[in-house]
Amino acid sequence: MTIQRLIDLQGIKKVFYTEEMETAALDDIHLTIDQGEYVSVSGPSGCGKSTLLSVMGLLHSATGGKYYLNGAEVTGLQPSEQARVRSREIGFVFQAFNLIAGMSASENVELPLTYRRELSRTQRRELVASALEKVNMTERQKHFPAQLSGGQQQRVAIARALVGKPKVLLADEPTGNLDSKNAQLIMDLLDALHEQGSTIVMVTHDPRFAERAERQVSMFDGKMLEDRRLRAGVAAATVA
Repeated sequence: MTIQRLIDLQGIKKVFYTEEMETAALDDIHLTIDQGEYVSVSGPSGCGKSTLLSVMGLLHSATGGKYYLNGAEVTGLQPSEQARVRSREIGFVFQAFNLIAGMSASENVELPLTYRRELSRTQRRELVASALEKVNMTERQKHFPAQLSGGQQQRVAIARALVGKPKVLLADEPTGNLDSKNAQLIMDLLDALHEQGSTIVMVTHDPRFAERAERQVSMFDGKMLEDRRLRAGVAAATVA
């Protein structure tokens, strides 16, 4: 069985500029992620882990280095091209859910598909129904965000990320706004999605959740310190 490389970061740098100073958020990041992997990114606040996920998700452009997504270089794409690639290749789950209050659960899930002009209304509805079923929210599809618990809102947000059948699911602190019970339920859902074949990259500050992934990438001050495999008995590898 041939394993497909989905993400290949080669010497990625990200610098944020202000009038008074420049801050290196990412410094020479080398990272590859294959189809079907489940990778957690951990480290202290401000170490660059969310910036790394934003670069992977084409929400921020890298300042230096090269980024290959699903075999194609996406470094330096124009904003319109970044949006096109995001809508087809990437699903993003945010800590704050980012659901639109005036839309039902199904309407929130369908929103990314409105940019896919090749899909008919019937096709969009079928994709929405499938995504909501995956996260066990079919019975709540007509509810608005205010009528849902935090855990249910995050399930809807995950369905929205999955609806376009992306190549990779990026989750930025997906349990950060949840109590312990709902956090466990969301982690169980991510585990189930991975078992069904989803490629997942998750940023988390919680070491318990980081260790539920197959690989754990540790960061500090914008650098990768360690990339270790947590399963299959492979020895940890320290990044030079």
